[in-house]
Amino acid sequence: MIIHPRSFDHPDAVKLNDQVQLEYAERYGDEGDVTPLDPAMFEPPNGLYLLAYDTRDRPVATGGWRTQDRNDEGYSDGDAELKRMFVIPEGRGNGLARRILAALEDDARAAGRVRMVLETGDQQPEAIALYTSSGYTPCEKFGHYRTYESSLCFAKPLR
Repeated sequence: MIIHPRSFDHPDAVKLNDQVQLEYAERYGDEGDVTPLDPAMFEPPNGLYLLAYDTRDRPVATGGWRTQDRNDEGYSDGDAELKRMFVIPEGRGNGLARRILAALEDDARAAGRVRMVLETGDQQPEAIALYTSSGYTPCEKFGHYRTYESSLCFAKPLR
């Protein structure tokens, strides 16, 4: 597997984003994640978006982080928010998400961010297992889905 930085609107990123949205809709019975996202949010040094490719140059995984600071959605100064972590079903179980997560944490740390935060849902046990086994702990809810009962928020210090 090879991991490359890409823009959030790169065609391969759009392809995987469409796939993750379908999975969200299946798991939650709605239209997917409607959190407002703009490609500029993931441009260094305020963020990073990564795509992983298999040996056939097929996109198989994605993930990004974006800068967040204190605002009315519950973020804190110095936050880096993890977004769109996804591995296609046939690529799961190979440690790829863990590799992307570590690369994103390293990049956010180098950019001066002090805490990585993420929101996931109660219908994503695989994601919850990845994050808790990677040192993330439950935190106060934030973001677009902070009022939803199914929303779970986690944080990990980067320093």
